[in-house]
Amino acid sequence: LLTANQAASVTYQPYGVVGVIGTWNWPVYTPGGAIVSALAAGNCVVYKPSELTPAVGRFVVEKFAAVVGEHPVLRMVTGRSPTGAALCSAGVDKLSFVGAPATGRAVMAQCAKTLTPVVLELGGKDAMIVADDADLDAAVDGALWLGIGNSGQTCIATERIFVTDGAYDAFLAKMIIQAKKITAGAGKPSGYGPMVLDSQIELIQRHLRDALARGGRAVVGGLESVRPPFVDPIVLVDVPDDALAMTEETFGPTLVVTRVRDLDEAVARANSSVFGLGASVFSRRRGREIADRLRVGMVSVNNVMVFTAVAGLPFGGVGHSGFGRVQGADGLREFAWPKAMTVRQIASPVNP
Repeated sequence: LLTANQAASVTYQPYGVVGVIGTWNWPVYTPGGAIVSALAAGNCVVYKPSELTPAVGRFVVEKFAAVVGEHPVLRMVTGRSPTGAALCSAGVDKLSFVGAPATGRAVMAQCAKTLTPVVLELGGKDAMIVADDADLDAAVDGALWLGIGNSGQTCIATERIFVTDGAYDAFLAKMIIQAKKITAGAGKPSGYGPMVLDSQIELIQRHLRDALARGGRAVVGGLESVRPPFVDPIVLVDVPDDALAMTEETFGPTLVVTRVRDLDEAVARANSSVFGLGASVFSRRRGREIADRLRVGMVSVNNVMVFTAVAGLPFGGVGHSGFGRVQGADGLREFAWPKAMTVRQIASPVNP
């Protein structure tokens, strides 16, 4: 009542200059979410592409300039980690980073020195839940497409699959048949390309050896699947929860399939990860219910990854997957600061 004579409003103001540090595995789409959101919110952007994909970064910036050359609001710098560190401390008003958790911590620490706010997308260990009433063909197709496509080098790749007891045997049988039809190698119609980094191949080998040493079994592929620079599909079963293949991001064409008693156990084990980026649920009757219980930033029901195709939806995660969002209304607000205002409309007998 004391403020009844006030007109209250909130406006969103652009930060000014936003720094964007991109990644190499999806060098247009992934940094594009931050770049587009920041520009649409009224900011200028300084973009540092991954040192592995500088030509792609230049392509994006030059094509943008060709359309709106009179507005030089998107610029690029290139280089390795020292360039990224320099961008963090160069006086940008906000910074968006996509990459590994360890690098994200370093970025956050660097930005903390100047109290520069950050948006971090730090990868995931995405789960798929398959219920007894699921369309198993669709679930297998989605798991293989998202888990193995791009050689598994995708932050929202399916890596952990929890299948309820009644569907497990049929699901696994279908997956084995389909996975064995896929091989890595250039020019193969049912194949995919190489791993980008030698270090990633070594990580896949380490996760695989650890899983096998802990009692896991490879029902598709195995150690022989690693033939640098390619890695053929690997499907593991009976892998304990504390194995590296269940706790760390593998970022390769590997899938771990786990039998669970029921959907409650599936949800609990899916949520046990420190990551919380994306997920998928396959169930004809309870898909939305199960999806609501997952601790992730994004989830698709009876499909995979579709949330990335809806421009109005925000992209981002929770936990060790980072914080902040790009795309959608939340992404616009991420790159603008709210400004609250009151304006006295009429005199009041009581000073509030």
